Amino acid sequence: MKIAVASENGQVSPHFGHCPEFTIFDVEAGRITDKTVIPNPGHQPGFLPRFLGEKGVACVIAGGMGPSAEELFAQQNIKTVVGAAGSVDDVIEAYLGGTLELGRSACDH
Repeated sequence: MKIAVASENGQVSPHFGHCPEFTIFDVEAGRITDKTVIPNPGHQPGFLPRFLGEKGVACVIAGGMGPSAEELFAQQNIKTVVGAAGSVDDVIEAYLGGTLELGRSACDH
């Protein structure tokens, strides 16, 4: 499974669409097997769900995401987790361990 975290300088980005990069984790049997950082190719309506889906991403974690983006990810069968904050590495470990605490979505549109 691949999990993408909207990121900025090693931290979870508060706004999914405008993050400068995505940190993509390959996960097997609940353990991280690879970590890759890729630049955000740009914020265009409907583009990022397809882009990440083509990379095999099954889950996206972000600080915030608008409801229309969440719906577009759902159409791609990609789970969204919003309201995350902190270090990308800490957040992915907490998510995998079932202890990730979420706040409100940092995006309100």
